[in-house]
Amino acid sequence: MEFIKDPRAIEDTSMDIIEQCLPWIRELPQGERQIIRRIVHTTGDPAIAELVKIHPDAVASGLRAIRDGKPIFTDVQMLRSGISPVKLEQFGIETMCLIKDPEVAAEAKRTGKTRAMIAMAKAAPLLEGGIIAIGNAPTALFELCDMIRRGELEPALVIGTPVGFVGAKESKEVLEETPVPYITITGTRGGSTIAVAALNALLKLA
Repeated sequence: MEFIKDPRAIEDTSMDIIEQCLPWIRELPQGERQIIRRIVHTTGDPAIAELVKIHPDAVASGLRAIRDGKPIFTDVQMLRSGISPVKLEQFGIETMCLIKDPEVAAEAKRTGKTRAMIAMAKAAPLLEGGIIAIGNAPTALFELCDMIRRGELEPALVIGTPVGFVGAKESKEVLEETPVPYITITGTRGGSTIAVAALNALLKLA
């Protein structure tokens, strides 16, 4: 059986197929187009493109943060491990995930809150002007949105794509009401792979 073996050719062919399935994305600004293509490629599902929402300032603000070497916070280690290490090194960016921090675990047990909420609150003082990517935990996104509304934190960009049937859809709706640039996906669909796809698309653009 004949098949494409060259990695670059595989990716280029995949992107061509995506644009054939979704000709309307060719009319989008380059940054939005690249993000949507990468999300579709990651999920293998052209239909998901219709669910992606990108704030008008998201790409420009995210690129500025990357080029300035601002930190990136992730809600789970899976998302953090998927970020391109070559690009992180190129821009001198530090990543942060506190979900396994012993102090976070202890505080979550004491308060009855999720570890994701405690981790988000603990990291906040270090994240001004940075990028926050939440792909798993709606509670982390709710906590973040509350801090933004209270004026405690103003990130450059929030990539909010938590997945699930309890709070995920609602947390993303709350994100859209905040004054910060965001990338999200409507409804119950989402996940860390989608968040990291959007983030890596920005890193490549930068």
